[in-house]
Amino acid sequence: MLKIGRMVIGAVQTNCYFVYEEEQKGAMKDVIVFDAPDQGATIYQRLKAKGFHVAGILLTHAHFDHIWGVQELRAKSGAKVYALEEERPLCESADLNVSADTGRACTIKPNEYVKDGQELTIAGMTCQVIATPGHTVGSCCYYFKEAGFLVSGDTLFAESVGRSDLPTGSAGELVRSVKEKLFTLPDETKVYPGHGDATTIGHEKQYNPFCV
Repeated sequence: MLKIGRMVIGAVQTNCYFVYEEEQKGAMKDVIVFDAPDQGATIYQRLKAKGFHVAGILLTHAHFDHIWGVQELRAKSGAKVYALEEERPLCESADLNVSADTGRACTIKPNEYVKDGQELTIAGMTCQVIATPGHTVGSCCYYFKEAGFLVSGDTLFAESVGRSDLPTGSAGELVRSVKEKLFTLPDETKVYPGHGDATTIGHEKQYNPFCV
C-alpha cells in the first residue's frame, strides 16, 4: 500500500511530499519526493533518519519556493529530478521562476523532462503525469490511480486555485486545467496541494468558487 508523508518547509510554508510503499522490505525504504522547497540537506537528513532512501524527485512546477532545495537534495541523494517538458523555460530562468526577485536567484536542470499522460515508474511506484498549465506553462500534477491520490502542486488547493499573475501564468488555462483534467478524476481522489491542507476532487467540484 502506498503512503504519503509531508514536510512543510520554507518562507511560504510549501508542502514537500514523499511517497513510499509501506510494505517494502530492507533497511531503507525508497521514497519519491515531490518538490524541494528549501533546505535540501535538511530534507535528506530527515528522510534518512526515518529510514528512507530518495529514489526520485518530481517537480510540480519550477517556482522558487518549490525548487530552492532541489539541487542540494539531488547532490545528497543521487536521485534524478523530473519535470514536465513545458516547464523548461522556468527551470532554466531565474527571472521566469521569480527567484531573481527574491534576492536568491536559482535555476535547476532536471535530469529528465516528462510528457502529459506519461506513466512514470520509480522504485516500483507508478504515477501518471497530468499537464495542468495555468499557474505556470509547465505546471503538472501526479496521479497515483491505484492509491487514489493526486499531488497537485499549485494548480488546485482546498477551495482555491493557484495564482496566475506570474510569468507564463493564465487564469483561463488554469480553470480549464482543473475542470477538464482534474475534475474528471474520481470524486474520492485525495488531493495533496503545494500549500495548505489536503482535500478531495468531490469536495472541490462542489465547493471551489473558482471552478464553478
